[in-house]
Amino acid sequence: MSGLPHSPHALVTGGGRGIGRAIASALVGAGATVTVLGRSAAVLDEAVNAGAAHFAAVADVSNEASLKAAIAAASARKPIDILVANAGSAESAPFAKSDSALFSRMMDVNFMGVVHAVQAVLPGMKDRPYGRIVAIASTAGLKGYAYVSAYAAAKHAVIGLVRSLALEMAGSNVTVNAVCPGFTDTDLVAGSIDNIMKKTGRTREQAIAELAKHNPQGRLVTPQEVADAVLWLCGEGASAITGQAIAVAGGEV
Repeated sequence: MSGLPHSPHALVTGGGRGIGRAIASALVGAGATVTVLGRSAAVLDEAVNAGAAHFAAVADVSNEASLKAAIAAASARKPIDILVANAGSAESAPFAKSDSALFSRMMDVNFMGVVHAVQAVLPGMKDRPYGRIVAIASTAGLKGYAYVSAYAAAKHAVIGLVRSLALEMAGSNVTVNAVCPGFTDTDLVAGSIDNIMKKTGRTREQAIAELAKHNPQGRLVTPQEVADAVLWLCGEGASAITGQAIAVAGGEV
């Protein structure tokens, strides 16, 4: 597998914890200069101090002005060659109780956060000899799950964006892909586990099993497994891989 070109600058949104932090750390290990972006300065600084990133940028991806200002500041330090649009949020509710505010929240964070980040980095990236855009979507972007219609709709939108943008960028050196994790052992999934326990009275082990049953391997995915897929897509040897939505989900479709 071909590695990264010499010291690219990677920006990872939602990079302070979970999947984002694992991706940031993997990119650092592969020789990239990494900026992690998120809402909590303390969480981001801890990632930098632990060696999982080099720089931190504070912004809420659902706030276009804040996000673009933070990305502009990061780009001024060094042009961004790799964007990993990882920041996301999940809320569950029956469709009948999913109001327009819930749909707006899920679209703003999970979809428009990707759109705004890509718009901020793409003009400079497409004029350079190497560029990678990877959106962290979800298996919810490839199929439906009950009680998360707004989240699934937003993740489907991300995959549509990736496929369309990849075609627009096909004549450049920029590739655009999505990685779609199944249920992964992160803080976000821990919240889902707590929600299952609260609503159903199940034990933690039973709640984990309820989520893991979607994975044919019968387990939760690890953040490092997602990071490994992203690192491959960012490598020079993946230059022909674009417009793809790659599931990291133990065989779940």
